[in-house]
Amino acid sequence: MPLPLLILLIAFIGGILANGCSTSGSDIGPTLMVAAASSLRGAFDDIARAFEEETGTSVTISFGSSGQLAQQIENGAPFDVFASANEAYVDRLAERGFVLLDTRRVYARGRLALVVNRERGASVKRLEDLADPSLGPIAIANPDHAPYGLAAYQALERRRLWEQVRSRIVMGENVRQALQFVQIGDAPVGIVALSIADVPEVDYTPISTELHDPLNQTLVILRDSRHPELARRFVAFVTGTAGRAILQRYGFLLPEEP
Repeated sequence: MPLPLLILLIAFIGGILANGCSTSGSDIGPTLMVAAASSLRGAFDDIARAFEEETGTSVTISFGSSGQLAQQIENGAPFDVFASANEAYVDRLAERGFVLLDTRRVYARGRLALVVNRERGASVKRLEDLADPSLGPIAIANPDHAPYGLAAYQALERRRLWEQVRSRIVMGENVRQALQFVQIGDAPVGIVALSIADVPEVDYTPISTELHDPLNQTLVILRDSRHPELARRFVAFVTGTAGRAILQRYGFLLPEEP
């Protein structure tokens, strides 16, 4: 195997192990490879299982920040579908010729949540409560490549809190890691995706979508997909009745909802 290709393959496998990989659990027929934003963990696990039951197709999902996944795609990672947490990374891939333009779909609109570690006992219900320095660290995803991290920054900025709290911000590589910081108590509070906030270790409060730019979560089939027709079936499933019901159950808004 040529050295550059070997290096790329090692990097791709390392990215899957680091960011989290989920499979629907069957090796029947071809396997669809999906790159999905960390905000989709849970929702896309359920969607993959339902899709397999309907089609007999195995789905393997690599979760991570949208920016890091887009970079993996640009470096040749063999995904069939990319489900981003915003439109920007899909647009970037489209500009560089990595996607099938006619398959681009906004499948959901994301929401933020303020999360608090239950054992730490902090009384935090509003963003303004974060101004109290005695709370300690505040976890968010890295705004440089995680759309939910950027939205968290925007929410704090629009409440004129960012300068007050920036020295206490701790950043996860993706929104799931930011939630983990709060779950284990490394940070008593955080701002993460509402879709992943319903876990035993934290209490959460939804944050108004008016405080950040819309999180128009967008998916697309990649130009080099090995299973383009199967990928189209998956996109249709995500944006169809069954997929939309699962997304709503995890707190996502549908694209047409106010």
